[in-house]
Amino acid sequence: MAHGFGQTRGAWTTTAEALGEAGHSTLSYDARGHGDSDWNASDLPYHGDQFTDDLIVVAGELPRPPVLVAASMGGLFGLMAEARWPGLFSAMVLVDITPRWETRGVERILAFMSAHPDGFASLEAAADSIAAYMPHRPRKSEDSLRALLRPGKDGRWSWHWDPRLVDELARDSEQHQDVIAEAARKVQCPLLLVSGGRSDLVSPQTVEEFMALVPHAQHVHLPDATHMVAGDDNNAFTAAVLNYLDALPSAAASARTEHVTGASP
Repeated sequence: MAHGFGQTRGAWTTTAEALGEAGHSTLSYDARGHGDSDWNASDLPYHGDQFTDDLIVVAGELPRPPVLVAASMGGLFGLMAEARWPGLFSAMVLVDITPRWETRGVERILAFMSAHPDGFASLEAAADSIAAYMPHRPRKSEDSLRALLRPGKDGRWSWHWDPRLVDELARDSEQHQDVIAEAARKVQCPLLLVSGGRSDLVSPQTVEEFMALVPHAQHVHLPDATHMVAGDDNNAFTAAVLNYLDALPSAAASARTEHVTGASP
C-alpha cells in the first residue's frame, strides 16, 4: 500500500484492518521524505526515479508479486515501477490518480502544503487549517494530528514530510505526464481505478484518457469522495478493493524465483 504526496502509511490503517479481517496480509510504508522514513541528505535533490526505485525494492523483496493499492503519488510511481519491471505486481488499484491530472487540483494541494512554512504554534492551529481545507471531514483530534506533525525545538509543529518535496518533486510534475502515460500503456497486469466524484485532480476527461491507455482496466466511481478517497468514504472504498481482490485469480502459484532490486543505473 503506497500513500499519496504529503501522507504517511497511517492513511491506510482502516482499510488495512478490514483487509486483514478478510484474510489478506498488508504492508504499508512511509515513502522517503515522509512520516518516519529518512529525508534525503541536503545535497541530494528529490526526483521521481528514487521513489520508483524504492517501490520496486519493497515489492521485489516480497515472496510473491503483491497487489499494489496506491493513492495519488504512490499510484504514479506504481505505474512507472510496473512498466520498468513487468510482473512486479500481480494487480494494481490506483486511487484517484491518472497519468494526466487537473492542474487546479494540484495547485490547491500545493497551496495548502506551502501555507505554513514556519509550522503551527499549536496542534489546535493545525486542526483549524485542516478543517478549512477539508470542511466536509470531521475535525482532527490532537492524537491524530501527532501522527501528521512533528514538534520542533522551538515548540512549533511542522508537517511530517520534508518541505523540499514541494519544489523538488511536485511543483513541476506536469512535465512528466507523457512519460507516465507511456508507462501506463505498458501495464498488462489487472488494474482497477477508483475515482472520487468530487475530486478536483481526476476528472471524467482524465479517466476517459486513462481507460483508452489501459483498455483492460476496470473503473469504480465513488460519487461522494474527493481526492482523499480512502479518508472520505472508507467503507465504500474498502468494499471496492475487497470485491476486486475476490475476483482476481489466485496468486498462490506465482512465487518469485529471485528478488527484484529495481535500482536505476
